[in-house]
Amino acid sequence: MHANRSTGQKKRRRHSRRERAILTLCIVLFAGVAVIGFVRGYIRAPELSEPDSSAQSDTGDTDADSVGTDDTTPARERKESYYTVLVSGVDDGNGGSDTNILLSIDAQNGVINAVSIPRDTLLNVSWNVKKFNASYNVGGIDRMKTELSRLLGIPVDFYISIDLDGFVELVDEIGGVYFDVPVNMNYDDPTQNLHIHIDKGYQWLSGEDAVKVVRWRQNNDGTGYPDGDIGRIATQQAFLTTVAQQMLDSLSISTMKAYVDIFFEYVDTDLSVGNLAWIGEVAMKAGMENIHFYTLPGEGDYVYGGSYYILNPEETLALVNASFNPYDQDITADEMDILVP
Repeated sequence: MHANRSTGQKKRRRHSRRERAILTLCIVLFAGVAVIGFVRGYIRAPELSEPDSSAQSDTGDTDADSVGTDDTTPARERKESYYTVLVSGVDDGNGGSDTNILLSIDAQNGVINAVSIPRDTLLNVSWNVKKFNASYNVGGIDRMKTELSRLLGIPVDFYISIDLDGFVELVDEIGGVYFDVPVNMNYDDPTQNLHIHIDKGYQWLSGEDAVKVVRWRQNNDGTGYPDGDIGRIATQQAFLTTVAQQMLDSLSISTMKAYVDIFFEYVDTDLSVGNLAWIGEVAMKAGMENIHFYTLPGEGDYVYGGSYYILNPEETLALVNASFNPYDQDITADEMDILVP
């Protein structure tokens, strides 16, 4: 499903190399879509075309990155009503996708887990820039799903791609957000017409200010988060929690209609409206206490001529089996494709 409405209705803001997805937009819009979908009778669980297929399936490529069907992979049954969804902020074609989050939706137990995939995560691939966000340039969102499946050893069932402009609209729709900005942010890039000047501390943020907070990486003088991109991810996750709670506290028929309008203008997905309504119902029933956030475990290092985020295989395996494995049996380390230099 491509959920873009007419582009002529309003002037679109332009951002260069922008992060176009914040999980906030995904989760909170689910709430609105769920209720509207229920009224219209759309709700239905997603259907898997190959429910028992291995994550390491043939990608159709002929290069060294291709992984053929592994006949040794043990047959497994899928958990009931359990799905994985890649939520991605897709670049406009000039760069990779900088913000990516994998959701696991466990409807049977009423739990939603979300794990951030750092943009610089090292992949075991042949191309020169071996970062996860670069896989979008190689083959779009489908390649990103394939590489994430290979990396973690599990299938990625569906995707949701979100435009940053929708994030701006959403925050403005709820009247802005009060948020504790963790650091002083001072960054200017005239080439992008990007100017970020936000002081540390608890304050009200408009949609445009919120975008600046979640985009910011470092100041012009080189100062930034002590732990780099991991710090930015932590800020995004904290902001998500704040916005989602404010959304749930202010739900009404009029606000839900506005959220659905925003959704259809700024979101692209291979899930149907009925599927999204079903997921939204799961999210609303789960509540914030059953929505959990993680970051793939690892650390930064300079390898292969660049700065990469290298996953810790043992900790990643434990996290995946505990919170993101759709199968009824644990996956093994051999089924992951984590490169450790």
